[in-house]
Amino acid sequence: MSVSSGDLDRQLLLDVAKVALSKAIELGADQAEISLSSSTGASVGVRMGELETIEHNRDKNVSLSVYFGHKVGSASTCDLSISAVQEAVAAACTIASSTGYDEALGLADAELMANDISDMGLDFQWDRSVDEMLEAALSCEAAAISFDSRIKNSEGANYSSHRGLEVYANSHGFCGDYYSTTNGYSASVIAVDGDEMHRDYWYSSERNPANLDSLESVGEMAAKRALQKLGSRRISTGEYPVIFDASVAGSLIGHFLSAIRGGLLYKKASFLTDKLGEQLFSEHVNIIEKPRLFGAANSACFDDEGVRTPEQRDIIKNGVLCGYILGSYTARKLDMKSTANSGGVRNVRVSHGSKSREQLLGEMGAGFLVTDLIGSGISMLTGDYSRGASGFWVENGEIQFPVEEVTVAGKLADMFNGIQEIAADSLGRGNIHCGSILLDKLTIAGD
Repeated sequence: MSVSSGDLDRQLLLDVAKVALSKAIELGADQAEISLSSSTGASVGVRMGELETIEHNRDKNVSLSVYFGHKVGSASTCDLSISAVQEAVAAACTIASSTGYDEALGLADAELMANDISDMGLDFQWDRSVDEMLEAALSCEAAAISFDSRIKNSEGANYSSHRGLEVYANSHGFCGDYYSTTNGYSASVIAVDGDEMHRDYWYSSERNPANLDSLESVGEMAAKRALQKLGSRRISTGEYPVIFDASVAGSLIGHFLSAIRGGLLYKKASFLTDKLGEQLFSEHVNIIEKPRLFGAANSACFDDEGVRTPEQRDIIKNGVLCGYILGSYTARKLDMKSTANSGGVRNVRVSHGSKSREQLLGEMGAGFLVTDLIGSGISMLTGDYSRGASGFWVENGEIQFPVEEVTVAGKLADMFNGIQEIAADSLGRGNIHCGSILLDKLTIAGD
């Protein structure tokens, strides 16, 4: 098995796009757009030294929208035959006749289309047989189980490799496509000491398989994290300084990004509505989007509407909110311009100082180090934040014991403004890269 063979029917997807757009205009649509995808891959799962699952996938999908003035109809299909796609176009046209009028509807402005599509370094073809993937998954799990005699059980290890092709075209004459790959592995194990059991996991995921962490290090980290939880206890309720470990710090930045999305802003359903140009973070905090970062997780020359992405843009500069996250529809609702964020933000990077997490612990002195978050008790309307958490209690800048079954709570606006330091320990994976965050205080609900 190889997930790298073939071109994933690139020419077929391009031909289908051309036929669909022509059919839409033939049926009277003023504008039309189409997104097509093709992907192939495999995943192998093992548990306790035995093969559990082998999954192969080969998927294709087409979704399209047609616009009659400021009315829209949409349809989708997994059948890429010309007749099926033409039927989908006809169905979308019929739907459009029954939908409501909305002046913000329509394609992104023609002058915003990307005209400089280039290789973003996302495609790393990798020939691996199922047998090789199985051997790798077994090695990853074995590294975790053999790490310590207290690792008594496993929820399994997984090894996967996928390759995809994305095509977007519209009646402005824009057509863009790109290939991308995702490779990775993970392990999840259970540590046991007497009647106490704790589970934890770790993973590595990259476009380029050469950049993956070693199988052994992933397995060992899963074991370490599970072992560190043994002896967990609760702490007394109160207000304490808190550090969000780098493994969870990105979630806090993610809540901020969610609050400045156009869909919430034009509905006035976010606590950050009308905050453009205001100081939301401490002056030392900068948050930058880098959509064209070569080889990164979410790089692209154009967004989901064909709009050209910038090399980078400031979202937060010296603590001040410089821009929202907008596609063409939400931009029009706010009487603004698209920020090339149809489909979301791409490659968010949060500034940091030179300190390590250990130095942040020393600076905090006494407080709570959060390493896991549970649940999603967050209101984007009010900014109320409340999540279950586990981690470690810190005294004199040193970890004293693991903590479980507590809740961390506060107001997101206060939390953003209360960021004291960001460490230089970003894990360098995923869409948001952020080091450990030291907050001045949060309410901890424990005993």
